[in-house]
Amino acid sequence: MNEFWIGLGELFSWTFRVFIRPVGNYPNLLFILIMTVYFLYWMGEMIKHKRAGEL
Repeated sequence: MNEFWIGLGELFSWTFRVFIRPVGNYPNLLFILIMTVYFLYWMGEMIKHKRAGEL
């Protein structure tokens, strides 16, 4: 089981070194933007339900 976790850690380290460093912080900004849009959509839906008297 220990070898599995070590192998998984090495895979993540390689992945971050190869794929994440060249693109910089753009994936993080993309995820933040997507989560913000979904959050605002969800809040809008909750406000609609509250105005309609649904809890």
